[in-house]
Amino acid sequence: MTLAVFFGCAFIAFGPAFSLFVFTIVKDPLRIIILIAGAFFWLLSLLLSSLVWFIAVKACNGVQDPTLHRALLIFGVFFSVLLQEVFRFAYYRLLRKANEGLASISDEDGLDISVRQMAYVAGLGFGIMSGAFSMINILSDSLGPGTVGIFGDSQYYFVTAALMTLALTLLHTFWGVVFFEGCEKSRWWVIAAVVALHLLVAGLSLLNPLYEASLPPVYGITLLMAVWAFFSSGGSLHNLNTLCTRRKAEEESAQ
Repeated sequence: MTLAVFFGCAFIAFGPAFSLFVFTIVKDPLRIIILIAGAFFWLLSLLLSSLVWFIAVKACNGVQDPTLHRALLIFGVFFSVLLQEVFRFAYYRLLRKANEGLASISDEDGLDISVRQMAYVAGLGFGIMSGAFSMINILSDSLGPGTVGIFGDSQYYFVTAALMTLALTLLHTFWGVVFFEGCEKSRWWVIAAVVALHLLVAGLSLLNPLYEASLPPVYGITLLMAVWAFFSSGGSLHNLNTLCTRRKAEEESAQ
């Protein structure tokens, strides 16, 4: 049973991200570089937030007040979110500075990558690394020994953790697309909206183990961001209609 839980939760959490990587990134070496660099920038934000968390815990050493520890946890989560967005902006600036060099590489190798594509790949890099750190210890615990919920806790802990990881991975991808579009067009309200939604999702995660109150809103935000990212990346209802019409015509001709 533990193996079934392990593989099931792993496929839920990382299946869509792995599919995106295989079908849209793995064949392009430039996209792989951008994805790895994006994951590295997320790791840098984690390193700095961990350092701040370590200092804050040491400063509160010996304090047993649960309220203070709860406040410290909330501070750590929100500070980490803000730091992630600062590093997302720093990565955007780095990619824009290196745009000429990337263009020369693309011309020499017959490759081409736009800012929107870089935004998607960078966001996916953030999401994959965020999901890996969120889920790796949980997957390790799912291998046992032990029985979930034997002491009255939720039996759905592992699957809900996988669903939350999936949502965060996709959200980072969508946030990356929208965030870069806001930076490109100097729409600071778009950047502020991405940061605010990231803070909201982080706040909703603090409601766990009350999963009924956290998962539905998070997936509602994920759907909203998916639509927003679609239009930010140049999509339109006309494009969707054209795609559906073409596929229908291909199916009819195949029959």
